[in-house]
Amino acid sequence: MGQNSFLDRLLRHTRFPEGFWGRFMLRGMNCGHAPLHRWGLSFLPWQASWRTLDIGCGGGAVLRRILELCPDGVACGVDPSPESVAFARRRNRRELGVRCFVEQGSADSLPCASEAFDAAVAFETVYFWKNLPRAFSEVARVLRPGGCFLIVCEAGDPEDPRWVKWTRRIGDMTVYSAATLTQHLSDAGFGNISVHRHPRGCLCIVARRTR
Repeated sequence: MGQNSFLDRLLRHTRFPEGFWGRFMLRGMNCGHAPLHRWGLSFLPWQASWRTLDIGCGGGAVLRRILELCPDGVACGVDPSPESVAFARRRNRRELGVRCFVEQGSADSLPCASEAFDAAVAFETVYFWKNLPRAFSEVARVLRPGGCFLIVCEAGDPEDPRWVKWTRRIGDMTVYSAATLTQHLSDAGFGNISVHRHPRGCLCIVARRTR
């Protein structure tokens, strides 16, 4: 019982990392999610000068990879957790304030100017967005017309019993189907939506702002 209670408390740091165990989780996610990052990022037609927003940037590993993919571009991160913001800044300290910027903020109220980005990415984070329609509208607002939005979820099927168990343990987590995410994207002004499935069940959706 005690072990399960500790694990449950640890797992909640995937949603909002705090303190020592939050930093522990961020290190683990940076390492453990590296294959998921590579797979998801491969679906965008990266351009050297792109300005990209990483929503729910966590430990900053995706920001670092984007900086490599866009050597003349800018990578900005937003995360509601102060621990994540500090961790991502340290991870990208060489480019911080030059080509990399990380701020605290939420998906449904992005601290960004309208039409500021060529692309936005969201890895392992839409599960925790409180108001999905509003958040998707915010993403559309900060993207230039034709800009790309990439969503990548390891948990890509709400009917999968593996994820039913984890959502209960983590709390305040919702696994969305591809159909649900696609409908919300369409309602928010996205089109040219493509859905990709990894053999292990991971979900990747790419959409473009069309209005």
